[in-house]
Amino acid sequence: MSESRRSRKQILLDSGQLWLLDRFENLLKNRPIESAENIAIKFTNIARLVDGKHRKRTLSNLELAFPEWSDEKRREVAKEVYRHFGRIIADFVQTSQRTDQEVLDSMEVIGMEHLHEAEARNNGIIAITGHFGSWERMAQWLHATGRHITVITRDANQGVLDERVKQMRKGAGMDLLSRGSAARGALIALKRNKIVGILPDQNSDEIFVPFFGKQTGYVRGPGILRQSTGSPMLTVYAFRTGPGKYRMEISPIVEPEPGYDEVEGIARALSKELEKAVRKAPEQWLWMHDRWKSARQRGIL
Repeated sequence: MSESRRSRKQILLDSGQLWLLDRFENLLKNRPIESAENIAIKFTNIARLVDGKHRKRTLSNLELAFPEWSDEKRREVAKEVYRHFGRIIADFVQTSQRTDQEVLDSMEVIGMEHLHEAEARNNGIIAITGHFGSWERMAQWLHATGRHITVITRDANQGVLDERVKQMRKGAGMDLLSRGSAARGALIALKRNKIVGILPDQNSDEIFVPFFGKQTGYVRGPGILRQSTGSPMLTVYAFRTGPGKYRMEISPIVEPEPGYDEVEGIARALSKELEKAVRKAPEQWLWMHDRWKSARQRGIL
């Protein structure tokens, strides 16, 4: 196929994706949040039924993490995982409709003293979260309180869809850095005493640390960034507690796990913090992702 024909095909594909996204947004906007969530759940339920690959991966990951569960419980939690992300999608689509005060009123915060302690160091903050609960709400809350956050993102490689998500995030007050070229921007933001948000909970092969008792690939970036800057690091997870309601839990300042170099010690500490959050609400984590892929490929799982 010629370059021009590929280009025309991509243009048509992008146009189709944009048309579908516009229809979906129009369907969910300007509705009560519970109604919007219920509509979005119908779509994610369909996705669960037709996408066998990710449905099976969800169940397989749950079996790795919770071998003590019955098959019935794993199937029910897997269904709830899809329902949860339907709710989160609906909430994200309505981002532009919410005022800062509505964001503040929707969020219970636990551990605010840890954020204040980190801010008192005047050296920026590395905020670690994950594809859990509503990571978008976490960033929105920080912006609503007058704090500036720069988020390191992993491009979805979906053309127009990825660009639309970026624009919605920017509209909510975030600055964005693409993961592959984020180092310089992150260093500048921390030097300016800003908050840098990172979601390092997806597959990697840079370093291997325990997660639910199994070795899993983790990125070295958070540890290297802390080592380079001395900036305090916190974990921040926003649990969904009801329609449009969230509870944000902020950890004490993270220190490396003893007995390892700083980068691996940080990776181990962060993996433990994520596991603690996921155990509290297993249905709120992205189990569809192949988190143990590199470990399987290396033969250590």
